[in-house]
Amino acid sequence: MPGDAPIVLYGEPFWVSPYVFSCFVALREKRLRFETKIVSLARGEHREAGYRDRALTAKVPALVHGEFWLAESSAIVEYLEEVFPAPDHPRVLPADPHDRARARQIMAWIRSDLLPLREERPTNSMFYPRPLLPLSPAAQAAADKLLRAADLLIANGATSLFGAWCVADGDLAFVLQRLIRNGHGIPAKLRIFAAAQWERPSVRAFVEHDRPRAFEPYD
Repeated sequence: MPGDAPIVLYGEPFWVSPYVFSCFVALREKRLRFETKIVSLARGEHREAGYRDRALTAKVPALVHGEFWLAESSAIVEYLEEVFPAPDHPRVLPADPHDRARARQIMAWIRSDLLPLREERPTNSMFYPRPLLPLSPAAQAAADKLLRAADLLIANGATSLFGAWCVADGDLAFVLQRLIRNGHGIPAKLRIFAAAQWERPSVRAFVEHDRPRAFEPYD
């Protein structure tokens, strides 16, 4: 695959997806030139054959590099790390094998667990106002699980998990922001960590991206 082949990242129109976030930030951190294209989930564009059959999973994000299509955010991050390796491009996963394995564990866990919290504090609530009920017992238990794990992972005063930035830092901060931006109190060291990540230029580029005025729910 030629290194200068065009790169396209397909995302959703409201810029709230944590999975698009992860890929967008990885591309920015790799200092790669890329184009973004929008797939309307509300109109079912992700299920149309032209997109579905290339992405395979009919999901966003999808990365297109030349003629190669790839979906699933963790796979996309891994692909970028392998195809655009250090030292020519900054790392987005740790160099140390143990740290890299832990980063992958964190990324996989965030994507597969904490469902009640993700349902009751969806990422659109981070960027669009919406009435929110108090957390249910199940969502509170998920929030407690998140905070307990984050407390173990993040050292006092640390602004990254492994000494140097990696995409797992951004992913963990993003899920913590589900609580922070909805007014929930979290321990100071976790707030410091999340705030530092939120100010990173690659993250700001996503957070400050233009969005439609109103959020349109989708399945």
